[in-house]
Amino acid sequence: MEEMKQRVFTKVTWRLIPFLVLCYLLNYIDRVNLGFAALEMNRDLGLTATTFGYGAGILFIGYLIFGVPSNLGLNKYGARIWLGLLLAVWGCISASMAFITTTTQFLVVRFLLGAVEAGFFPGVIFYLTQWFPAEYRGSITSRFMFAQPLALMIGSTVSGWLLTLDGMMGVAGWQWMFILEGAPTVIVGLIALSYLTDNPSKANWLTAEERNFLIDELEKRKATSCSKRKGFYFPSYAES
Repeated sequence: MEEMKQRVFTKVTWRLIPFLVLCYLLNYIDRVNLGFAALEMNRDLGLTATTFGYGAGILFIGYLIFGVPSNLGLNKYGARIWLGLLLAVWGCISASMAFITTTTQFLVVRFLLGAVEAGFFPGVIFYLTQWFPAEYRGSITSRFMFAQPLALMIGSTVSGWLLTLDGMMGVAGWQWMFILEGAPTVIVGLIALSYLTDNPSKANWLTAEERNFLIDELEKRKATSCSKRKGFYFPSYAES
């Protein structure tokens, strides 16, 4: 039993976590790369410090408004389709930052980026609960969150290098940065549409025995968790 348990969850971890870490790394880079573009972009577009601040902050308004609706979409259409579409769409939006010319366009694109990104992080956390029982989630979530410091390290290096492409083919460095950092997100989003699996029952990369074990394990832990919650919140029911 323990050998099977270790084999199944190791397999699931290696299948899902590296890919999701890559997705989160791209998510974080597409969100924070604006700071690296600030100096050149403000100069070329004539943005004031105040306007730039509004653009940096308006992303989180979209994030706040669309977080819950986005997760309802994930629940309806499944993680494979929904997370894949989110990645592809926000990659396109991030790349489109290279083509803005006005303050209004700048603010609209930043708001849309926040609106589309809103469902990604909570969606992934929910998705992981479909694959790992509670005893694994702390460890699995910490591995997923490793993408954040990794993104800061890689993002700053890559963004700084892309800015040196300033003037190549008549395109500004900050424009190259948005295009070349948004494009991989679109590609990974399209890959996600075939790579991710909605739930264990559809995991054809597990054997039938492994699939059945994982489903039974999750159902057993879910039933135990529900029982404990019922006993905690409704003690009178447990006593009757």
